[in-house]
Amino acid sequence: MPQGRFCWYELMTNDQAGAKAFYTKVVDWGTQDVPMPGMTYTMFRAGETPVTGLMDLPEPARKMGVPPCWIGYVAVDDVDAAAAKAKSLGGQVHVPPTDIPNVGRFAAIADPQGAAISIFKGNAGSEMPLPRQDMTGGIGWHELYSADWQKGFDFYSAMFGWQKGDAMDMGAMGTYQIFKSGDVSLGGMMNKPPQMPVSAWQYYLNVADIDAATTRVTQSGGQVMMGPIQVPGGDWVIHGRDPQGAAFALFGKKKG
Repeated sequence: MPQGRFCWYELMTNDQAGAKAFYTKVVDWGTQDVPMPGMTYTMFRAGETPVTGLMDLPEPARKMGVPPCWIGYVAVDDVDAAAAKAKSLGGQVHVPPTDIPNVGRFAAIADPQGAAISIFKGNAGSEMPLPRQDMTGGIGWHELYSADWQKGFDFYSAMFGWQKGDAMDMGAMGTYQIFKSGDVSLGGMMNKPPQMPVSAWQYYLNVADIDAATTRVTQSGGQVMMGPIQVPGGDWVIHGRDPQGAAFALFGKKKG
């Protein structure tokens, strides 16, 4: 897994069965249940490719008032060193470096503005191939809404070696800054809108037909918060909430 690339995603929820039913309909994912010590871990699959995981929201997080949410994992060469670096850069370590038996080692961190993200290194021989960012059912874009995106970028650049790509002037909404890992554009960063209470990451799930998927969101008990709206390049996006309250976004083309 190349250092600095998103390598996995998880939905932490308070209703695994409900979330599984929702996303398999909306994104057309298949599922695979994987027994693990003390729990069953579900992987969502795009065809034969595992792309995300599903698990119960941990009890400590529930007690802290953390709502159901998506979290992304970024590959690092040394989880312990990266967690220490995050702290030295003004971030927080919410879950210290921890082994996942037969899988790898991870830590959950937050940037200085409070947006949560995880870091991961797989055990030798356990790594899965990175899904293509443009594949249907994959994660096509990563967006950071920050209390201060410029300071946020400085943090992630120091952590993962991310570089700036193109920047777009969004008028009253400020600058939208593309960020890259090598020659791969991973996503964008911008200052969060005033109504958004905390800094957070947003993940875009690729669908084949944005209109059909938008219909499936509401039919399956979710909410469309914004869109569909067209984005540079001609594709369309929506922002939504699943029935358990986790924020997500969809990215795709109009077929009509």
